[in-house]
Parts: sequence; C-alpha cells; structure tokens
Amino acid sequence: WFSGDDVYMANENERQEYVLNENGIIFVGNARYIEARAWYYGQFQDLLNICLTMLDLSLYYRQDPAMDVSRRGDPKYLGRVISSMINGNDNDNGVLLGKWQGSFHSHENPSRWDGSVVILKKWRQDNYRPVQYGQCWVFAGVMCTVLRCLGIPTRLVSNFNSAHDVDRNLSIDKYYDCSGRSLNISKDSTWDYHVWNESWFVRPDLGRSYSGWQVLDATPQEQSKG
Repeated sequence: WFSGDDVYMANENERQEYVLNENGIIFVGNARYIEARAWYYGQFQDLLNICLTMLDLSLYYRQDPAMDVSRRGDPKYLGRVISSMINGNDNDNGVLLGKWQGSFHSHENPSRWDGSVVILKKWRQDNYRPVQYGQCWVFAGVMCTVLRCLGIPTRLVSNFNSAHDVDRNLSIDKYYDCSGRSLNISKDSTWDYHVWNESWFVRPDLGRSYSGWQVLDATPQEQSKG
C-alpha cells in the first residue's frame, strides 16, 4: 500500500485480488479440456512463522546469514530464495518433493491437494522434511501463499502445450530412425500444461520498463546453480 515500496500496487482491486484473496482457481488439463481447480491459499492462517523459518533454512542464509538477512527487503532476491525453498531438490529442507509418474500409494497423490495450508503445516510438523508429493500447480499454489504472506503481490499463470528445451537450442528435438520409428534419445519434452507464478515489483536494476509482473517458477526442472 505504500507508494514508495518496491511491491507497491496502485490499483485497489488488484491489491484485493493479488495480496488479500485467500481463495483462487488454478487451471490445468490440456488445450482442448481445461479444468478449473479450486485452491485455498490461506496466507493469513498462522503461516508467517513457517514462512520466516523457510528463509532461515535456505542455502542462501546458511552460506551467508548477514548478507541474506540484509537483502530480505528486496523482492527480487526474496523471490529467488522462496522459489528454491518451495521444492526439495537442492537438499535444503524444501517444502515439496516432486513426482510425475509411478505409484503414489505410500504418500499423497498430487491431484488430491486443494490448498497450501495443510502442506505448509505438515512440512513444519514433519520437522521440515519435504512433503510428498507435488506437481507444478501444487508448487505454484504453495509459492503464491508464501509470497502473499510475506507481502508480495502474486498470481498463478497456466500455459497449455508448454515445452522444455534442455540443450538450449530453442527447439524441441525429436529423432527417428530410417524406418520412421521414434528414438527416445532427446531429453527435450512437451507438457500438456504448466503452472508458474508472477509477482509484482519494480526493477530498478533493469529500468522502469521492466517493472511489473515478474516470472518465478518453483517447479524443479534442472539444478538451481549449474
């Protein structure tokens, strides 16, 4: 609400939606059949201490506590820390472990989650061990909760027919033998849909034209550093 803050959002209706609203809809499925899932963010349900503990458990804090704490007023920095901590791929006590295939019988099927509060409280209850399991919309829903709890306007974005280019040649490569049979040798992939977050803040490091919605993605795809 303060016009001098990096996360200041001038429109009152947008503040109500992207900061204060505890309920939302997440779109999943595929381009021909889009499903709307209700999600309870619950950012005001006694989660602040959990979110602050998340910052203290991060690799950023462990490596340099003074530097980390001094930068917590910077939403760019905070967004990177939180996006790393929402998933448990970096051995940093992250919130969720991802799983996209196989059996879920011994843990929670990602499709059964309908809100962030139970996930975050289970994470604390289990002594900050990653909750099993999450997929992209779960990572995005939990990240939205944490960022809104910390005062950063945040929303979810769903995209259909997404692509993941592993070797950075800006194409999705498929290989076939001389008989036209597909060879399973490319690590590139296409997904029916993908869900990530956008947060609202200014970018003094890049210039005024880059301020506004900034992309953040907590779904683990590749190593965060290298």
